[in-house]
Amino acid sequence: MGKGLEGKKIVIAGSRKTEEMSVLIKKQGGLPLIRPLQGTVFLAAEEVGSELKKLIAAPPDWMVFTTGIGTEALTAAADQLGAKQEFQQIIHQVKVAARGYKTVAALKKLGITPAAVDDDGTIAGLIRALEKESFAKKRIAVQLHGENAPSLIKFLTENEAEVQCLLPYRHHAPDEKAVETLMNEIIGQAVDGVCFTTAIQVRSLFQYARQKEQVKELLDAFSKGTLAGAVGKVTAEALTEEGVRRMVVPELERMGALIMEMSRYDRG
Repeated sequence: MGKGLEGKKIVIAGSRKTEEMSVLIKKQGGLPLIRPLQGTVFLAAEEVGSELKKLIAAPPDWMVFTTGIGTEALTAAADQLGAKQEFQQIIHQVKVAARGYKTVAALKKLGITPAAVDDDGTIAGLIRALEKESFAKKRIAVQLHGENAPSLIKFLTENEAEVQCLLPYRHHAPDEKAVETLMNEIIGQAVDGVCFTTAIQVRSLFQYARQKEQVKELLDAFSKGTLAGAVGKVTAEALTEEGVRRMVVPELERMGALIMEMSRYDRG
């Protein structure tokens, strides 16, 4: 039996565990290329402190949490402000929504059971859980993780909500040269597949494509040539929101499973 990635150039868009992924790609006969689309992540203590003060001064009607680590970071930031008790009191008094089992677990530690929870770990699933609610003239605080959640913010604003975003973590932009190189490789059909391991990598690539007015060319390349691979549902959701329809997503959300799924893909 031949190796599924024999002679294929497969891009790793992440910056973590690239050696492990490279070994797995080589085992399938592929040639790994490292093109990091994700800058460093940092805790934005000063910015989130200001956001929390605003929240505590004017409590919202709903709080929406999208990551477990972000939920914990907000609690820690409130503690540093000397306002942990006020922050937790607000969470207990307002309606709470959560995306992802890690977020639900973080809220459980605070003694909170969300009123709305996604059914599949995605923002789309969270939106489905919120569709029965009325948000007209309501104030909603949304915890994000270093990037916007355009579909969620759009859903809330279209339902006449006033949205306040809380971003305890921010991202430094990736090296522009790496993004430019990869976009040109995809459009030029110089690579056979791209392994995306986080949603922010997807956003970085398409944000650059929008700046260069080459989104159509990028989407055409993903539809006909370069195969997009998403490590899990959240990353796949970002690709879908950007317009990518042809992709592989492993059932087991692991890098090894993604590479095996890409090696089994029938390219026709």
